[in-house]
Amino acid sequence: QVQLVESGGGLVQAGGSLRLSCAASGSIFSINTMDWYRQAPGKQRDLVAGITNGGSTIYTDSVKGRFTISRDIAKNTVYLQMNSLQPEDTAVYYCHANYNYRSVRHLEVWGQGTLVTVSS
Repeated sequence: QVQLVESGGGLVQAGGSLRLSCAASGSIFSINTMDWYRQAPGKQRDLVAGITNGGSTIYTDSVKGRFTISRDIAKNTVYLQMNSLQPEDTAVYYCHANYNYRSVRHLEVWGQGTLVTVSS
């Protein structure tokens, strides 16, 4: 069984920075993509940023230029560096991975979520 463990959330003032980490452990053969999603109160869960095994990245428009996703393949860990945080970035941030296990492809797993609160 695969688990994702997130860390790094917290309370920060507007304009500040936080770094989220997500470590994958368990029965992983290889990871295809790792992503960060977020869900604000009363809203749906949306993709924030993603990174492929080859290092290609994607960002939602609202975080381009402020957030950076990176990955340590050897450690099966993904990071989200968040700069110039704004109150509208307040949400629970979830890590997500798409991975392979033996002959089974494109399995998915979610982390438990970490709360990011940005005060004005």
